[in-house]
Amino acid sequence: MKSGLFKFLGTFLPLSLVLTVIGWGGLYLVIRGMLPTLGPRWLFFFLGVLALTGPAIPIIYFLNQRFPSNPPVEGMVILRQSLWVGVLGSTVAWLQLGRVLTGGLALILAGAFVMIEFLLRLFERSHWNPNKDK
Repeated sequence: MKSGLFKFLGTFLPLSLVLTVIGWGGLYLVIRGMLPTLGPRWLFFFLGVLALTGPAIPIIYFLNQRFPSNPPVEGMVILRQSLWVGVLGSTVAWLQLGRVLTGGLALILAGAFVMIEFLLRLFERSHWNPNKDK
C-alpha cells in the first residue's frame, strides 16, 4: 500500500495540482476578462478539459487501486480515464451552450465514453502476457 501512496504522491499529485490550477485559473480569467468570441470559446473548452481532468486524477487513481484489474492499470490508463471526465464535461458544456443538452443525452454520452474505455481495456487485456514481465 505504501508503494501505491508514494507513486501517487510522486507522479499523479503534482500533475493533478498543475492541471487543476491552470484549468480553473484559466477559466476564471476567460470568464471574467474576455468576450465570448470564437477564440475565447475554444479556450474555455480547452481549459474546461484541464480543470475537470486535474481533480479527476486522484479519484480515478483511488478507484483503480480500490478495484484492481488484471492486467493492472498503468499510469497512462489513469490519465486516459481522467481525460474522459474532462472531455465529457466540456462536451456537456458545449451542448448546453447550444441549448440541446438533455439529461438523457448526457447519460448516453457518459455511457458511450464508458463503453469506449471498456473496449480499450478489453483490447489491452487481450494483448497482455503475464510471462513477458519475468
